[in-house]
Amino acid sequence: MGSYTDLLRTAGVARIIAAQLTARFPSGMLSLAFLLHVEQQTGSYGAAGLVLAATSIGQAIAGPLTSRLMGRVGMRPVLIVTTIVCVAGIVSIGVLPLTVPLYMLVGFVTGLATPPVQPAVRTIYPKMVNSRQLTPLFSLDASAQEIIWVVGPVVTTLVATQIGTIWAIMLAALMMVGGGAWFISSPELGRVRIPRSKRRFGVVLARPPVMLATIVGFLLIGACAAVEAGVVAVFGHGGPEAGIVLAIFSVGSLAGGLLFGHIPIGPWATARRMFIVFAGMALAAFVMDFWWLSATLFVAGIGIAPALAVLFSIVSSSVKFSDTAEAYGWVGTGQLIGAALGSALAGFFIDGYGAQGAFWIAAAFAFVGVLVPTFGRRWHPDLRGRDASPIPDTEPVPMQPS
Repeated sequence: MGSYTDLLRTAGVARIIAAQLTARFPSGMLSLAFLLHVEQQTGSYGAAGLVLAATSIGQAIAGPLTSRLMGRVGMRPVLIVTTIVCVAGIVSIGVLPLTVPLYMLVGFVTGLATPPVQPAVRTIYPKMVNSRQLTPLFSLDASAQEIIWVVGPVVTTLVATQIGTIWAIMLAALMMVGGGAWFISSPELGRVRIPRSKRRFGVVLARPPVMLATIVGFLLIGACAAVEAGVVAVFGHGGPEAGIVLAIFSVGSLAGGLLFGHIPIGPWATARRMFIVFAGMALAAFVMDFWWLSATLFVAGIGIAPALAVLFSIVSSSVKFSDTAEAYGWVGTGQLIGAALGSALAGFFIDGYGAQGAFWIAAAFAFVGVLVPTFGRRWHPDLRGRDASPIPDTEPVPMQPS
């Protein structure tokens, strides 16, 4: 834990972590808020899953595009425009009486405009700390982001069930405005400029570690999206149980990240962490009971933040600094496609087989998530004794006053 304490004492680190977590906090609210709202309006979990899928597909398309655009026009202009458009889309879903196709269209546009906060901050991190601190910083970031998934679902469930689903969506929009303004005004966004990449768009995805991280992220987040839909289907809208179980799921991830995120990263690191996720989700599928789901999903959560930390580290260590934002954009795209497919499949399996069907989908995603890094370990960087800093560009990276 001492390495985390040293990190938080480094100038600007605690502030930028807090700012980006606040800006991304709506991510922990919107999926559940949209699911509850659209299901309430249409009476179908399948329809709600389609809306979530459309939103996630929009985010997936935008991820590498907006990330690369930050290297051309700067981080702040891209973040300001996308935040304005995204908030408008969120409010529209909450207040307009739409049909399912229109919900999907607005959700898609909203996803396209999702602010690229995550690629921006993970591109900034290597310029804020020394190489020895970078892997622990990725671990701390992956762990801290679980606050989003601990508090977000609980707040969303309480507001949606006690006040109304529209108000849950409006609260998420308000958080996006406030958090986005804080992050965009952070001095670090003015000090670090992402150099323009000399490579064609998409070439960075051909690097084996980036592709490996993208595929595993797709499977991991697909499993988590299916779990979220399944928990909501088990407990419905009548009380806070769904939010509490999802919060416990995220607490497991937070604990795992803090306890195990600093362990040296070898070729088997991703497979081992994904096996923990698979084991917990497979056990969860047996009994649809509050205490059983709480316990088994806590176990599954222990592997999530450590797995994400490994994915961030192997990407960072495998690409040039000018390509890091786009690389993280592609990894984010993989995760969002996973969320889209996981939500959609879970929704249809819930309609066809009951809530347990969503946990079958989650376990299947996680199982493949163990197989991929197992068979792909030859492409997995061995970072034991190495730092995770990006490969330096051949020209100096300009530093601008904020």
